[in-house]
Amino acid sequence: MNIIKVKDRHELDKRIPSMPWYIEKFINYKLPDLSPSSLLEYVRDYEIFLSWLLAEGLSAAPVMNQVPLEDLEKLHMDSVDNFRMFLATRKEQANVKTTINRKLSALRSLFHYLSQIAEDDNFYPLLKRNVMAKVEIKRSHRPKDTAAKLEGKLLQEEEIAQFIDYVQNGYEHDVASNKQAIYSYERNKIRDICIITLILNSGLRVSEVFNLNMDDIDLKKKLTHVYRKGKNDDTFKTPVYFRQEAIQALTDYMAIRQTQYKPVKKEKALFLAIANGKKEGVRMTKRAIQELVIKYAKRFGKPYLSVHKLRHSFATDYYLQNDLYKTQEQLGHASPETTQIYAHLTDRTMSEAIDKRLES
Repeated sequence: MNIIKVKDRHELDKRIPSMPWYIEKFINYKLPDLSPSSLLEYVRDYEIFLSWLLAEGLSAAPVMNQVPLEDLEKLHMDSVDNFRMFLATRKEQANVKTTINRKLSALRSLFHYLSQIAEDDNFYPLLKRNVMAKVEIKRSHRPKDTAAKLEGKLLQEEEIAQFIDYVQNGYEHDVASNKQAIYSYERNKIRDICIITLILNSGLRVSEVFNLNMDDIDLKKKLTHVYRKGKNDDTFKTPVYFRQEAIQALTDYMAIRQTQYKPVKKEKALFLAIANGKKEGVRMTKRAIQELVIKYAKRFGKPYLSVHKLRHSFATDYYLQNDLYKTQEQLGHASPETTQIYAHLTDRTMSEAIDKRLES
C-alpha cells in the first residue's frame, strides 16, 4: 500500500469510532472498492453533517456516534436545503459549489446504501425513508468551462522550456541578495530542476511524485511506475512514460541523491529533503513539492502556477501531438470526458498559433 494510503487508513481507523454504527457499516461495505483516502473524505463529510444536525437540534443525541437512524428518516427537504446553505456560508470555511456537490454526493451514497442495500434482521431496509433521493446534484463544470478558467494560466509550448531554464539559470540571479534563498537553492537546485522537469514531461500528479521510489524509475524505457488515483489495487503500479527531456534531469539528481541527502539505507523515496536540525534525508512531503513550484513560479512572473497547472501545461502540449485517448491514458483519467478540457484548450491554442503565423 502506498504511503498516502497507509497514512489515510490509519486516520480512517482512528475516526470511525466517532461515527454511528450504520456509517461504520457503510464504510466497511465500501472498503473493497474505494481507497482509504476516498473513504476518509467520506467520513470527514459525515462529521460535518452530523455536527450540523446536533447544532441545529435535528437530533437529540448527546454525541455524533449516537445519532439514530430515525433522525435521518425524519429529515425534510428544507433541512437538506438549509445544510446546503450552511456549507456555502459557514464562517470558518465556506465551500465552493464543487465541494458542496461532493459533500451532498457523499450523503446521497450513504442514504442509498442504507435504504436500498443494507437490511435489518427481518430483511427490511435499514432506512425506511430516503430524503437524499430527492436531491439533484448538477455538474458544476463542463470541460469547456474548466478550459475557460485555465485560459492564460498555463505554460504554452516554448514557455515550458523557458520555465525549466529559469529554475536552472535565472532564479539564482533574482535572489542573489537573499543569503537564505541562495543557500536553499544551491543545496536543492538539482532536485528541484528534476521535479519540475519530470512533471512538465510526464504530467504526474503531486501525489504520484510524492510516492515515487528509486526503483520506480526506468531510464532506459523512459517510464516510471506510479499508484494511480482512484485505483484501489495496491499490488500494481501503472507504468507512465516521460519524455526524453526528463532523462538528464533524473540522471543528474539520482547521481547526487545519496551524497547530498544522506538517507538511511531503508529510505526508498526518490525525492528527499533534510529537515532543519536533521542530518538524514527523508521523503519530501506533498506540501514541500507544491511550495517549491510556487516559489519558482512567483519569481518567473507566473504566480498562479502550481503542480496541478504544470500537469495541465504538459497535458495541453501533449494533446497537440496525440489524440484524446492517448492523453487520457497518459494522465490516468478515469473518463475521456475529463480529458476533453484539453481539446478546448488546444482549440484556442491552435487558433492563436494560426494568427501568429499570419502576422509573421
